[in-house]
Amino acid sequence: MNDQLQYQIALTEIPGVGDVLAKSLVSYCGGVKEVFEASRKQLLKIPGVGKHLANEILYPGAALDRAEEEMKFIEAEQLQVLFFLDKKYPQRLKHCSDAPTILYYRGNANLNQARIINVIGTRNATRYGKDICKDICEQLAPYELTIVSGLAHGIDAAIHKACLENDIPTIAVLGHGLDMIYPAQHSSLANKIVQQGGGLLTEFKSQTVADRQNFPKRNRIVAGMTDATIVVETATEGGSITTVQCAKTYHRDIFAFPGRIKDPYSKGCNQLIKQKIATLIDSPADIAELLGWQKPSNHPRQIQRQLFVELDEEERQIIQLLQQKEEMSMEQLMLQANYTNSKIARILLSLELKGMVRALPGNAFSLV
Repeated sequence: MNDQLQYQIALTEIPGVGDVLAKSLVSYCGGVKEVFEASRKQLLKIPGVGKHLANEILYPGAALDRAEEEMKFIEAEQLQVLFFLDKKYPQRLKHCSDAPTILYYRGNANLNQARIINVIGTRNATRYGKDICKDICEQLAPYELTIVSGLAHGIDAAIHKACLENDIPTIAVLGHGLDMIYPAQHSSLANKIVQQGGGLLTEFKSQTVADRQNFPKRNRIVAGMTDATIVVETATEGGSITTVQCAKTYHRDIFAFPGRIKDPYSKGCNQLIKQKIATLIDSPADIAELLGWQKPSNHPRQIQRQLFVELDEEERQIIQLLQQKEEMSMEQLMLQANYTNSKIARILLSLELKGMVRALPGNAFSLV
């Protein structure tokens, strides 16, 4: 535990400082501690900071006290704290403008696994939906993926349980602090997720209850930290649709399983397909094919990393561009390489995971 962590937590406790402004403050000031050491004159030069907010930052006593209290909980529970500039912070999520400033994590699953998808759906799952969850895990387990969901009743619980049965790391993103589990009936499931190499992830501090307004925020994490959103069953409104909307904003792939036209919890999937928001899939194999996953080898998992990193032509092009300058923004790279936003994001993520580039404040990148 250190004062740097205290400042990181305190930043999220300053009234009026949201996730977007928090990152801007850190970028302008050159660090999180430097935000609290800045003068009034310096703070007022930062876009979005007025006199009232400057005062809140200049006199952060309550925020620092709350952060100190949270640090005791973190230490007692042996949690990981992931600030948005940390290497272990979900890199896919970092590229989303409204990504959480800080995350709290209990578990061992790699949040930057090469293959991560989320599987979501209605709380009123039918046998059809639960069977699809089992099929997804049974057929995709050889691809060494991680599956994310929200620990809710219905499809969320079904996919988490199917992951446990097939030795797939699964991450539950929560809409409350790590001092509780909601719904309470899933406490045992949550424990098993952690015990079997998965994890529990949240942006909420302890003593934060599961209020309704927290779940849309939870859903953006589910969408942002994964490569694709798979909708199994859903009505035309609800949490799954919110997650899909986030995934669409983040330029993520969206897939949906169709259902019978009169089934209320297939109407949402059918509508997403009809509106061409989601791609129709009728088999888990479609997910691997559409995401371009290579077929798994029959050999055991490789333990040693390759000595020499293999880059494809697109990755080499980005490396060449970054060799010309000390750092470049994602937008600059996108324009010079003539790639779409989603494509450049995927390439940069791949290069980060290969240890070739690193993300910098202000959505910039440089060679490692």
